[in-house]
Amino acid sequence: MTLYYEEEGDVCLGLDCEALGNLVAEASLAYIGCPYETELNMLLTEDEEIRKMNREFRDIDRATDVLSFPAAEFPRPGDFAGAGEQAGSFDPDTGEFLLGDIVISKERVRAQAEEYGHSVRREFAFLVAHSVLHLCGHDHMEEEERLQMERLQEEILKELDITR
Repeated sequence: MTLYYEEEGDVCLGLDCEALGNLVAEASLAYIGCPYETELNMLLTEDEEIRKMNREFRDIDRATDVLSFPAAEFPRPGDFAGAGEQAGSFDPDTGEFLLGDIVISKERVRAQAEEYGHSVRREFAFLVAHSVLHLCGHDHMEEEERLQMERLQEEILKELDITR
C-alpha cells in the first residue's frame, strides 16, 4: 500500500500517526479481503479546516472527526471486483487501486479519546479503520449496515491489539 500522508496545524497527537495510519489501513484492507495493492491519501488537520471541508462537501457547518472521500464506487460494500472494473480505478503508473482520501481532525481525536475513556492511539486507529471501511463502500445509514460496520471496526482493532 502506498500512503500519501500530510499533517497540518499545531495540534500534536503524540503518536507516529503516519506509521499507525499505514498499519491500520493495511490491516483493514487485509481483513475485508482487498485483492489489490492500494493507494490512499491521508490528511491530519484541525477543527477549523475540517469544518470548512464538511461545509463545502456535505453542507454541514461544523467540525467532524473524519471525512472519507472514496475514489471508486462499490456495487456492494467491499465488492472489489465491481469497483475494480470502473475506468480510472487504478493508478496508470503504479497499477495500485485508488482508494481515496481520509481527512481526520486531530482536535476531535483528542476530545473523543477523552470522552470515550480510551487512548488517543485507540481513537486515531478507530477513525482510520472506520474511514477505510467507508472508502470500500461500507456505510452506517441503516441499522444493519451500522452493526456490520461496528463489528468490522472492532474486529480489525482487536486483531491489532488496539483495544479500549
